[in-house]
Amino acid sequence: MKKKDAEPRPLLEHIEELRQRLFRALIALAVATIASSFLVNRFLEWLARPVGGLEKLEAIEVTENLGVFMQVALLGGVILAMPVIVYQLWRFIGPGLLPHEKRYVYLLAPAATLLFVAGAAFAYFVMLPTAVPALLGLAPIPTRPRPANYISFVTGLMFWVGVSFEMPLLIFFLAKVGLVSPRTLLRNWRVAVFLIALLAALVTPTGDPINMALVMAPLTVLYGLSILLARIAYRED
Repeated sequence: MKKKDAEPRPLLEHIEELRQRLFRALIALAVATIASSFLVNRFLEWLARPVGGLEKLEAIEVTENLGVFMQVALLGGVILAMPVIVYQLWRFIGPGLLPHEKRYVYLLAPAATLLFVAGAAFAYFVMLPTAVPALLGLAPIPTRPRPANYISFVTGLMFWVGVSFEMPLLIFFLAKVGLVSPRTLLRNWRVAVFLIALLAALVTPTGDPINMALVMAPLTVLYGLSILLARIAYRED
């Protein structure tokens, strides 16, 4: 009986540790969101630059500005708290990884952050300056964008382009577990270009060829980088 009673303890210990890690991550997120709330006005000024500044936005509901304030504060909180969140995740899964697996985490975690930031920066500095004027100039109608709609549009575009820039790491992982090979990736480059074009059409807000090309160019380069990473993964096997 004692032996059977002792069996669930490791699982219960893992659940308790996960609960503690999540609680600490949420505390960090709450503190970071409060700290971010003092910088919301600066964040808003920065996000509104592609449309011509905050004076180009107009709220039409009483609670709209409050919603935008909370959205931007939470977004800033997530960014500020990300190191703590990643650290808590690492402390939870780290003991169960082998030494060579930990080495990959040390390399891929910073790379994932850099690629995401690069994608978000690409969306902000390259895509938005061309996409926003194109969207506002589609019809000869005076337009004053609503803050809630505009901020959601900008942050959503930056997020999804940032996620799409994670493609090399995803393919590296798939190659490492044997689901894809460098030869397969190279042989099916035409299919890859088609899928990249489809992704560009979904991500690009205007859908015009110029903005699609702006998205396709770096993603195509990243696909080439993915083939090199897949080859490295196979070499290490």
